[in-house]
Amino acid sequence: MAQGASTRGWIVTLAGLGINLALGVLYSWSIIGKALSAEWGWSAGQTSLPYATAVGVFAIAMVFAGRAQDRFGPRIVATIGGVLTGAGLIVASFASADNALPLILGFGLLAGSGIGLGYASATPAAVKWFPPARKGLITGLVVSGFGLASVYIAPMTTSLLHTYGIETTLRMLGVVFLVAVVAFAQLLVNPPAGYVPATPLTTASSTKSKAARPELDWREMVRTKQFALLWFMYAFSAFAGLMIIGHMAKIAVAQLPGIDLGFGLVAVLAIGNASGRIAAGMASDRLGETRTMFFVFVAQAAMMATIAFAKTPLSLIPVAAGIGFCYGANLSLFPSATAGFFGTKHLGVNYGLVFTAWGVGGVFGSMTAGTIVDSTGSYAVAYGVAAVLCLLAAGTTFITKAPDPLAIPVALKPRKSKAA
Repeated sequence: MAQGASTRGWIVTLAGLGINLALGVLYSWSIIGKALSAEWGWSAGQTSLPYATAVGVFAIAMVFAGRAQDRFGPRIVATIGGVLTGAGLIVASFASADNALPLILGFGLLAGSGIGLGYASATPAAVKWFPPARKGLITGLVVSGFGLASVYIAPMTTSLLHTYGIETTLRMLGVVFLVAVVAFAQLLVNPPAGYVPATPLTTASSTKSKAARPELDWREMVRTKQFALLWFMYAFSAFAGLMIIGHMAKIAVAQLPGIDLGFGLVAVLAIGNASGRIAAGMASDRLGETRTMFFVFVAQAAMMATIAFAKTPLSLIPVAAGIGFCYGANLSLFPSATAGFFGTKHLGVNYGLVFTAWGVGGVFGSMTAGTIVDSTGSYAVAYGVAAVLCLLAAGTTFITKAPDPLAIPVALKPRKSKAA
């Protein structure tokens, strides 16, 4: 039975990875945005709007999706997410150079909602099958699909754009990802009631620490200082990361005039993004989430400062990979920290609320970068803003520690059910 449960846990993990490989279409926006500017003459601010809308809706949907998958199960919620994502891309395909509304409604509202539903369902379902000591690794594996998606979506999208144009490309992507997400969603399932994952041998002190972990619901979580600290660190790092990632293809055009790296730069960034999620997840299992966050934030600030001087392919490519790595690491560290700080019982809705920080940072990050470029004609100021925010997040890690179960006020401690 233990062996069967372990196998089922890995099936759920791989299904979650597959779902995120499809939902990662969000990170192909820099390719689509570049085509909108080249073919339809849209400004940086105009091309940022559908993407920023999708990011914001994605984050808001995560809250409701997390609660829904905790209540109804991940399979149903992820299936709906796949339908909305595909339908949204199809609606977006009816946009034109003079009519941005279908892109905003389709890519921004519908696909953004669908991505939130699917993404919220994948990680909690997988983490619940494994012991706390492996939450970082499992989280990293599941979310790595979202970052890795651009490795194949970017060249596929580029090829489709060259062959069929913007409208048909969006329509074809919609059909493909609707089928893929719905298929993988059928493999998502939570463990049965009373399931306790096999725990590896640990020292007495570590066993005591893990056994003492609180299980807080969202009402209890939002009243802790740890929630506020995690939220602001996440917002700062997401603001910095997404204001660059969403514009990477255009950054290459601006800083490498006459050199077309095409989708290669986006793919390099995606590989860094995915590897950062796995590496940070494994590191957090050994070092702890907040200590790992500190190193990631400092490295992220260094990359933001360095990219301004990357004026050749050999210098820009490794910096892009580094930015992707640090950004991806955060997408693994924060769900893992949420599980470690507040437990896994209500992880879906709890992480959904923490994830709103990513949405706020992403919306304002992308729009701010577009506004800066339209105003100054350069990304230099955006790089500086991003670096400062990363350093603020790094400093915050020194006052962020997991809640002490003995110090949690009685009003915040998990309530016992009447049945108990």
